Amino acid sequence: MTHYNLLQTDNAKPIKMWTKGVPVEEEAKTQLTKTAQLPFIFKHIAVMPDVHVGKGSTIGSVIPTIGAIIPATVGVDIGCGMIAVQTSLIASDLPDNLLPLRHEIEKAVPHGRSPHNRRQDIGSWQNPPSLIDSYWQQLLPGFEKLTEKYPRFLNTNNYRHLGTLGTGNHFIEICLDEADRVWIMLHSGSRGVGNAIGSFFIEMAKKDMEAHIKNLPDKDLAYLQEGTEHFQDYVDAVHWAQEFARLNREAMMNNVILAMRKVITKPFTTHMSAVNCHHNYVQKEQHFGEDIFITRKGAVSARKGELGIIPGSMGAKSYIVRGLGNEESFCSCSHGAGRVMSRTEAKKKFTIEDQIKATAHVECRKDANVIDEIPMAYKDIDAVMTAQNELVEIVHQLRQVVCVKG
Repeated sequence: MTHYNLLQTDNAKPIKMWTKGVPVEEEAKTQLTKTAQLPFIFKHIAVMPDVHVGKGSTIGSVIPTIGAIIPATVGVDIGCGMIAVQTSLIASDLPDNLLPLRHEIEKAVPHGRSPHNRRQDIGSWQNPPSLIDSYWQQLLPGFEKLTEKYPRFLNTNNYRHLGTLGTGNHFIEICLDEADRVWIMLHSGSRGVGNAIGSFFIEMAKKDMEAHIKNLPDKDLAYLQEGTEHFQDYVDAVHWAQEFARLNREAMMNNVILAMRKVITKPFTTHMSAVNCHHNYVQKEQHFGEDIFITRKGAVSARKGELGIIPGSMGAKSYIVRGLGNEESFCSCSHGAGRVMSRTEAKKKFTIEDQIKATAHVECRKDANVIDEIPMAYKDIDAVMTAQNELVEIVHQLRQVVCVKG
């Protein structure tokens, strides 16, 4: 018995969907079918249970390609992903009032974004601490190489965005696992500079394909062909942005730990019990005996024994998982619960009272600006986990007690 649903159309590679028991929009299926029509798709597209329509391409999809990469499938939040750390603290070590802890974390990590007409952006460092300098030194050689050829990237938020959270669904959480142990978990990507790199190469792909773009199922599927100058430049730039994203999460984690030590007087230790994993990225991997490019657009690598993180929505459960190495899914799993409605729809449908009720057990903001992140705007995380039980096994179940949103 297959654990996936098969979507097969004429002139397209098969689409294997681990979506049993979870809703899938018709638009998402249409979007996936267009991608599956491209001639360089390898074997089939794998679809995760958190699948939903995305800008440019479908979120929750794993796209294997030979000889080409579609920049829009990687998107503009290059290297977006998760990091989680288990501490030696337990629930009773946390203060009864968690508000000072949330405020200390908010002070330690720039988050959100100021309106464009404000001179200083609250989401950027004004004077980055020395910790940020040490991380930036690791990124500087690659950045110099990138900007030598593309000086446009000098005029981006790069150094000042390192160690900052961003907006939207990016978050920092203090969580408790099934044994009441305290975890720190956060979600972010390559920030302003990654967005600039993604946007630029999406446009370059469209420009390079000007003569052929009308033959594509969708202009957002413009691709760069291996062997061309822009292809290699994109691969190099994406690799650098993914490294920025990884170090960005590491720097934030260090600052969150320092913030916690200011509020929690009991000494504690931390260790990386889970991983620092991307869920929007492209890299070369071997599958079915071939070296191919794998683009995970809202999906996590789940090789056999590999640890990963699947966060639920704000106020729902999250999971630390171990990959089962399912080759049919190109060793992948979902990157979260997945939205069931757009941000605009959520803001129209739900009220501040709904948000307060849904997050009653979490110390977090409960104002109008976070209604688009309300748990009801997302799929049921339990159904999502059941749909992918042949892709991963659950190691820990986490519940939030503090949540900082961008």
